[in-house]
Amino acid sequence: MPIRTNRGRAAIYRRLWSWPMRSPSHLAGTLILFTALIVATGIVVPRLVSDGQAAGAEPPTSESASAQAGDQGASDGSDSSDGSDLPPVTRLTEPRETPSQAPADPKALRVAEQWAAAWVDHDDTTVDSWIDGMRPYTTAEFLPVMRSVDPANIPATKVEGKAEAGDAYPRSVEALVSTDGPDLSVTVIKTDQGWRVSDYSRVG
Repeated sequence: MPIRTNRGRAAIYRRLWSWPMRSPSHLAGTLILFTALIVATGIVVPRLVSDGQAAGAEPPTSESASAQAGDQGASDGSDSSDGSDLPPVTRLTEPRETPSQAPADPKALRVAEQWAAAWVDHDDTTVDSWIDGMRPYTTAEFLPVMRSVDPANIPATKVEGKAEAGDAYPRSVEALVSTDGPDLSVTVIKTDQGWRVSDYSRVG
């Protein structure tokens, strides 16, 4: 039957408090139980608190990690304004300069005339002799090309007049040479051996 009066509750409380004092064994048992309760509380409560904190903590995002890294850099005195966050600078490469025209070197025009004179000199001669006549005025790279030409098919026998300058640059000259056949456009370039013919074409 439940206790409904204050006097009844007080009697129960007095019995509980006086129970350890009834005998030495009651007192020892009470002390052991109280000590065990304190020890258990000291072990269980810290674990519950640490588990609760770990569960409530959110994993750091990339933005928060970046902010923390920036704060650390500012706190330790490091300079974060080294330009590493700036976009790369586009470097404009200057175009290669086009060689400007210059007055034609008289030596280049003279070589063009000498080469053309050897070119029209093909009567009663062999290919080797014809090539040897142009060799002093021709680049080594262009001589094999000239060997493919049949001198018998050249419709000119002499040079008429002086070579005239066309497009002229410090290291190359286009010279126009008139013959009794087709006119010649002769390309003369400056080499380690001097001015030499590197190409030609018939005009007209």
